[in-house]
Formats: sequence, structure tokens, C-alpha cells
Amino acid sequence: MSNEIPAIASPARTRAIMEAYGLTFKKSLGQNFLTDINILNKIVAAAEVTPEDDVIEIGPGIGALTEQLAKKAHQVLALEIDTRLLPVLAETLAPYDNVQVVHQDVLQADLKALIAKYFDGKHNLKIVANLPYYITTPIILHLLETKIDFERIVVMMQKEVADRLAATPGTKDYGSLSVAVQYEMAAKVAFIVPKTVFIPQPKVDSAIIVLEKKQVKENEPLDEAFFNKMVKGIFLHRRKSLWNNLQGFYGKTPAIKEKLAHALGKAQIEPGIRAEKLSIAQMVALADALVSEKINEN
Repeated sequence: MSNEIPAIASPARTRAIMEAYGLTFKKSLGQNFLTDINILNKIVAAAEVTPEDDVIEIGPGIGALTEQLAKKAHQVLALEIDTRLLPVLAETLAPYDNVQVVHQDVLQADLKALIAKYFDGKHNLKIVANLPYYITTPIILHLLETKIDFERIVVMMQKEVADRLAATPGTKDYGSLSVAVQYEMAAKVAFIVPKTVFIPQPKVDSAIIVLEKKQVKENEPLDEAFFNKMVKGIFLHRRKSLWNNLQGFYGKTPAIKEKLAHALGKAQIEPGIRAEKLSIAQMVALADALVSEKINEN
């Protein structure tokens, strides 16, 4: 009989760890522990983790995904916000000398400083994580706003949110979040994760989304801050036309209307179209046209 220690993700070992440390799940942190080794392996495969990669994991929990990442990656840096889990991780990940656990909130952490401290800068940089549902979107947007050169971001999240991130123009899920993510990264849903493989079981299914650095990016807008503001504005009311949303966001004075009309003409976009029909390239063209009309100064 083999004396090999079962994977952290195995249901029996997960429950044993929980009992040994008297752990309960914190709803406030959105804690759900994955107990299916096959799905963990599929996540690592979707991230295409190799010894050429340094990986940041957000919210390692008791180390189930971390363990599988450690077997493939050069180095793993795990950011854990829950102090109760630090001694657990110290034990469960003890066999892996290429893992560093840091008590940090990813939204407050200086990621660039942590990367410089724990990684050698000679390997590809990837993010792999099982994100809490309640804070998925802020974390994704924060990671993109850091402008750190992540080659790939592979995260588990609520299926509904994953569908929005990967949505294409003309679909019901396509919105400002889709644009914010796809402006920076190519997005696709890799596979669905049923709610039955978690302890405790959440109410909805999850999905693994893969965000990959674009080899060829969209044309960069003249004013990125204005572009981001405009995108939010044109999706304010999904059932309204682009023209009505632009007026609602920027104003309805004759001077504003004239500038809006000129900008739409320059961008070759029909006023009656809805924002959900526009590609990112068209939105960049519209933002640049609005800037040229000095609409951003109003």
C-alpha cells in the first residue's frame, strides 16, 4: 500500500485539514474550497504552466490549487488575506520549496514590489486563482490597471461574470466590462465548473476564464482615461441608442449635439446604433473623434 499523502484537494484531506485547524468558512471572504483534483489539473493546464513561469495565486485557501501549481511552475507567490489560513498553508505546502505565501490583500498590495522581491524577472508571469464571487470584477480590473506584463490570467469566477468578460459585440452579455477587459487581453471561457465540486457548495456554477496578452492590441486611444469614461457612458442604458446615451452622458445643449454629430461622422458610426453593436476599434475611433471635438473638456 502506498504511503503517499493524498492531494490537498481530495475531499477527505480537505475535511481533515478543516477539522484539525477548527476552520469554518468565512462568507465575508467568499470562501469555497475546490475538492476535485481533475478540475485543478484542468485549471493548471488552461494556464499552460511550465517551469518557465512564475505564478501569482490570489486566495490560496488551504493550498489545493497552490500544490498543483507548485508541481509545474518555477515559483509560486500566493497572496492570502485570511490570517487563520497562514499556519495551515505553512503545513500543507511545506513539501514545496518553490512556494512563498504572503499575507496580503491583492487590492492593497504593491504587486510590482512583490514581483521584484520574490521573482527573478527571467520567467513568464502568470496569474492563476479561484476568485471569491463578491470581488471578482474589482480584482480583474485592478490587475489590468497595474499595467504589469502578465502573459496570462486564468481565474475561476461565477459563470455569469465570465460570460460577460468573454462576450462579443452584438450579444446580451457584451458591455463596458467586456470592453475594459478585451481592450487589454483576449478573453475566452475555458470550461464550466459545477457547483457540486466545492465545500461548501455555492448556489451557482463557476467558469474558468483565460485572459491572454494580445499579440496585436487595438489602436490606443488618444486619451485612455477619456476612453474609459466614454465606454461607461455609452452603456448607461442598454436599450437606448448610442446617440441618446451620448447626450445623456455629455449633455443636450446645441453646442454639445453639434460636436457629437461631428464626432460620429468622423468615426463613421450611425447615431441610431446601440453600444453593444460596436467593436472596441469603433469605440476607440469614436473616443478619438470626441477628443478632437474637445468634447472631453465639457
